[in-house]
Amino acid sequence: MENLVSLSGFPEGDLEATIVENFVVSTLQRTFELHGFARLSTRAVEPVKELLAKGETSKEIYLLRRLQEDPVRAAQSKKQLGLHFDLTVPFARYVRENAGRLDFPFKRYQIQKVWRGERPQDGRFREFIQADIDVVGDGTLPFAYEVEVALVMADALAALPIPEATILVNNRKVVQGFCEALGIDDVEGALRSLDKLDKIGPDGVAAEMRELGFAEDAIAKLAQMAQIGGGASEVREGLAVLEVDSPTLREGVDELCALLEETDRRRPGRVRAQLRIARGLDYYTGTVYETEIAGHADLGSICSGGRYDSLVRQGKRTFPGVGLSIGVSRLVSRMLSASMVSVSRKVPTVVLVAVTDEEARPDSIAVAEALRERGIACDVAPEAQKFGKQIKFADKRGIPYVWFPLTGEVKDIRTGEQVAADPGTWMPPAVDLHPEVRPA
Repeated sequence: MENLVSLSGFPEGDLEATIVENFVVSTLQRTFELHGFARLSTRAVEPVKELLAKGETSKEIYLLRRLQEDPVRAAQSKKQLGLHFDLTVPFARYVRENAGRLDFPFKRYQIQKVWRGERPQDGRFREFIQADIDVVGDGTLPFAYEVEVALVMADALAALPIPEATILVNNRKVVQGFCEALGIDDVEGALRSLDKLDKIGPDGVAAEMRELGFAEDAIAKLAQMAQIGGGASEVREGLAVLEVDSPTLREGVDELCALLEETDRRRPGRVRAQLRIARGLDYYTGTVYETEIAGHADLGSICSGGRYDSLVRQGKRTFPGVGLSIGVSRLVSRMLSASMVSVSRKVPTVVLVAVTDEEARPDSIAVAEALRERGIACDVAPEAQKFGKQIKFADKRGIPYVWFPLTGEVKDIRTGEQVAADPGTWMPPAVDLHPEVRPA
């Protein structure tokens, strides 16, 4: 028999990892819904032409076809399908197809798996869970939503047992206006180069810009701009020193500083400017976001996004939006590998109902059913062994309580306390009802 091997980039979590993942997902879901976002699910596949419309992503797409299908004919088909590599493209398609029955501004969140054909590495997978929030308007979208999505994500990340997360923001108009003032025509080239700053460093970015034909003084000015960050006053003061000006730059600075001032008023210190952020995707038009966790700069951004004015179109009708996306699998992977959290138990079971002997198993089942009816997860011991062995069975799985039907008692095996109990009224402490994920 051929040995089975793991598939690189397609992770399988153990029981503890799944509990942490479920905790993160439920925390995000609860936070998103508190802010008025409704959950949406879209299909896993999209026409390849739809996926390619986002930009140069062909190397990331996994194609979907039947085993017996001619691959050449499939590649030529207008109906060729691929697995979605993010949630933005299917969301844009969904808005376009359902615009007539949506209420705008439309606030949705999605938490689904995506598939991306990139090289697996620490925190990067080919199959992973992503969580997105977006607000989309019909024709117009107030700037206030660019503030809101940042604060929603700040709240969501603050609710997780991780080091402090800082949402770093910039405005594409700042970079665009800065380039225009310097006489740079290839603004998209400048944005793509700046977006690689963390990957290839300042020298690498400068080399790329030289290949694009940028003048040395312009490269130096862009390098200085990329170092500016902090609050609204630091942004204005840092840019003033560079003595670069254009109408687009002023508009971008005003929008960026307005966002910084409002977020700092409501969540002091959680949102900060960083003018090196460019987000290389072509469709962003305003605020762009990235997110870092304190002490884990090597992980890169765990939450990114931005404002887009024309990603979604329907004839002459446009649907501007703003959104942010969290790489859930990426975050969970680091939470576990860096021992940020611990899990109270591996299973949801709160109570193991002991079995005195096989003839009395119906009594144990009756206790279990009574507990389940009241929302208490429980299991019945698989064998009528000595009670010591049944307690060890529970302890190995982290199950906190063992119930003894013969005497009508329940034992907390962590403390040794054993008390009389009625399965129709007994309740464990709220903290024991579900596996607990806590800071390590």
